[in-house]
Amino acid sequence: MQGVSSAAPDDWRLRLDAVLRAHGVDTPDAGARLASLLELLADDPTAPTTVTNPADGVDVHITDSLEALALPVLQEAGRIADIGTGAGFPGIPLAVALPAARVDLVESLGRKCAFLARAVEAARTPNAAVVCARAEEWSARDVDVVTVRAVAPLGVLAEYAAPLLRLGGTLVAWKGVRDAAEEAQGSAAAEVVGLEAGEIVTLASRPGADHRTLHLYRKVRPTPDRFPRRPGMARKRPL
Repeated sequence: MQGVSSAAPDDWRLRLDAVLRAHGVDTPDAGARLASLLELLADDPTAPTTVTNPADGVDVHITDSLEALALPVLQEAGRIADIGTGAGFPGIPLAVALPAARVDLVESLGRKCAFLARAVEAARTPNAAVVCARAEEWSARDVDVVTVRAVAPLGVLAEYAAPLLRLGGTLVAWKGVRDAAEEAQGSAAAEVVGLEAGEIVTLASRPGADHRTLHLYRKVRPTPDRFPRRPGMARKRPL
């Protein structure tokens, strides 16, 4: 994803504060904490994202992450797992916005995990923890909400998320333009792993994101014991 901002260099902090107000985020020092995160992206050459300008990051990273706060399942979640979190999105902004929730930042690459540790410190999020592991190898089984942004097709995401979710838990997947074939494959895979395809939320257009959707899948049955499969199998041999 790319963001292109025409704002003056000093305006991005004001826009960040406006974004937080628009999404009802009133956590103390939320603006300063997320500003520190955006500054880390700009200053750290190892940041695992192509969008490092804070003025662009307000839209591409922060707004994109916080738009899911409109979902009751996220507002009510006690434990969130952000799979393939990369530079920490949407996980870290959600941890700032939802201080009562535990947020696990799940990432398999060591260099990204090292950056995430610095990001958690910069954003001062004691309720966020870095899990340096593949989703298929992580032992968690009681997660309320799994979030995932720009990682894999919906069918693969359903397979990643299902073993981690508690019964009644929800997968929330960030996607772009709707794709009927991908959605059908996602529904079919969900059926196999105990999920049920649910609401698809179309987000308002904004800079850097003309077409954004949130896809929800609810865990309605126990996931069969044969899942998770070996690491890499979900992508190599999709359900």
